[in-house]
Amino acid sequence: MNIIKANQKYEAWLGERIPLLAADLEHKHELMSLAPFPFLRATFYRWAQTWPAVSPKTAAAPEVLGVGDLHVENFGTWRDVEGRLVWGINDFDEACWLPYTCDLVRLATSAHFAIAGDHLKMITPGKASKAILDGYRAALKGGGGVFVLAEHHPVLRTMAVERLKQPELYWQKMLALKTLTGKIPSSAAKSLKRMMPDPKLKFRVVHRIAGLGSLGRLRFVALADWHGGTVAREAKELTTSAWLWAHSPRPKAKLFYQQILDCSMRCPDPFAKLCGRWMLRRLAPDCSRIELASLPATHDAVKLLFAMGWETANVHLGSVKASVLSRDLAKRPSGWLHRAAEEMFESTSRDWEAWRKRKVTEPRSPQ
Repeated sequence: MNIIKANQKYEAWLGERIPLLAADLEHKHELMSLAPFPFLRATFYRWAQTWPAVSPKTAAAPEVLGVGDLHVENFGTWRDVEGRLVWGINDFDEACWLPYTCDLVRLATSAHFAIAGDHLKMITPGKASKAILDGYRAALKGGGGVFVLAEHHPVLRTMAVERLKQPELYWQKMLALKTLTGKIPSSAAKSLKRMMPDPKLKFRVVHRIAGLGSLGRLRFVALADWHGGTVAREAKELTTSAWLWAHSPRPKAKLFYQQILDCSMRCPDPFAKLCGRWMLRRLAPDCSRIELASLPATHDAVKLLFAMGWETANVHLGSVKASVLSRDLAKRPSGWLHRAAEEMFESTSRDWEAWRKRKVTEPRSPQ
């Protein structure tokens, strides 16, 4: 099955489960054609199909409750109950039971694409894979540990807070979004109301276009003024992981988002909660995904990727003992992660070329 057919089948399957926004899907397709890295981010369903076939030995590994759609821009910050800034993985839309190596290879592959696109500086793909694996192994050996950006992790803190220097820009973009007309699903409206700091607070609801893998799904943001400043809460609709679409003939509509939040080694975000099929969270400049473009020009890629590997282990350790993962890692040959990432880099690049040519030659729809 080629990428064109795979996309059609996946979106048809997805549309049977949740409402999809045609305009957002079209925008997603355009973003997929721009470069291989956004294409990778948008196509976890294709990864779920191709990775086990391209790298079967790598895919033969113990299963964990993993992220699935992991990549170098699936990390961000949030505030814990003490108000401390915490860094880690911030999106688990595709969480599922899968080989632990899936998250590692996908993270390393995304780093290769980021390097090729000049988003990660002063590092080679080989060193990037090594940094990720070194961080993962160190976390397994040390029992993991969360990244609270207070008195510890100064290098990571410097990189994480770079985008916080002009918070007014974030709120300007958010407040510029048009208010939705008509009703939104009552379950989403009730969930957003419960997440506000005051249950009597009046808010307006907007549609936010964000992410890539989830682009096309319903996503509502409630905005309100509270004590002289803006507050925002988001409700994003979830459904079954694309991993199950690729590997289960009749996948059950089970969501693992809350489970992976609860069992992972984390300093939790008190605003991140699953309410039915809606994922609720607080939005703010200090509670969002970190884009590579927002990193300082002098960022330390090795330390950043080491931390990403460590944080990946933090998630995996919630469902499987470190000894199980360490034993499997010890059996793998030197350089296995880099070779697997190179294989998936080539496979994804071929898919992207096919997708890009399809977008170039596809006839325009009649006006």
